[in-house]
Amino acid sequence: MTDSTRYPEIEVSGGPRSLGRQIGEAAGEQIRGFCAMAMEQANRTVRVSRESAMMVAHESWSFAEAYSPDMAEELRGVAEGAGVSPDEIMLLQIRNQLQPEPTDGCTSLSAVGRGARIVAQNWDNDPALDEFTVVLTRKPDGKPSFTTVGQAGLIAYIGFNEAGIGLCLNSLPAPSRRLGVPHYLVVRGIYEVRSLDEAVAAVRRAERAIPANIMLMTPQGPTDLEVTIDDMRVLTGDARGLVTHTNHCLHSDLLPINDQFPELIQSHARLGRIGQLVGSGGEDVSVSQVQRGLSDHQNYPRSICRHPNDDTEHGFWSTVFSVIIEPDERRMWVSRGTPCNHPYELYEMS
Repeated sequence: MTDSTRYPEIEVSGGPRSLGRQIGEAAGEQIRGFCAMAMEQANRTVRVSRESAMMVAHESWSFAEAYSPDMAEELRGVAEGAGVSPDEIMLLQIRNQLQPEPTDGCTSLSAVGRGARIVAQNWDNDPALDEFTVVLTRKPDGKPSFTTVGQAGLIAYIGFNEAGIGLCLNSLPAPSRRLGVPHYLVVRGIYEVRSLDEAVAAVRRAERAIPANIMLMTPQGPTDLEVTIDDMRVLTGDARGLVTHTNHCLHSDLLPINDQFPELIQSHARLGRIGQLVGSGGEDVSVSQVQRGLSDHQNYPRSICRHPNDDTEHGFWSTVFSVIIEPDERRMWVSRGTPCNHPYELYEMS
């Protein structure tokens, strides 16, 4: 990991192909590195041949085109600008479809306080992904501008748009399938709208390949979307204006799924703890309070702020970055590394 406490920042604007080319040219080194590492990441949990992976990537283009021709066009532009093949760029979007189980943990929340509307999370994954991570602002023609933090080459990731929608992501252990609309295109669909109803519609219209949890702050308030490949359930804030999530289903209709899939890295313990830490603030929830909650070390090193440990499957994971988004203010606070010992840096949409 670099000594810098800030991620590289990139801003692009224009039509889909132009957006993509600009991203590919500006972040070419990170994109090529991420492409080179994609198969290694996929093979962490199950052996997948490159030939098989590239076949899934190639076949995913038709699903991407059906969901959004503009997104497909942007991805082709990214490939051109970075000097890689279109299928290599698509592999970045679908690499989670190659694995039988989720590849990251994460603890997320969305909360409304007296003076703050916040959506936040710790992103727990392989620290090797840090060097491919950028903060990217896209200003597409005719659509809302949005800023994300995530690996270069992805069509969208964690962030916020100019319409006041903030978005975080959690893995959700549940059934998946080999082909469908790549998950990150569905995420991008949410950034292209301005309300919760439109966000829900953007998810529902996709023939999805993998399950996921999407934590939102929208103009309508804090909301969580538990998304399976065939359905979706909506969770809203409690009486305190708070909704929290880790890595298991919470909606009563989806609870049977938890019996089919093992708990992902102490998901229940993390959920209970973040609710205690942030929920105690009630209407006084603030950025500083959320920072403290996401830096918590109860059950260290298997804590909300996660550190390497002796777990045979996931012990190499740690909190790669922590992010606190204030979508109304068009800004987010990001720690490059575990938030207990790395500062939160401010990134704002210009």
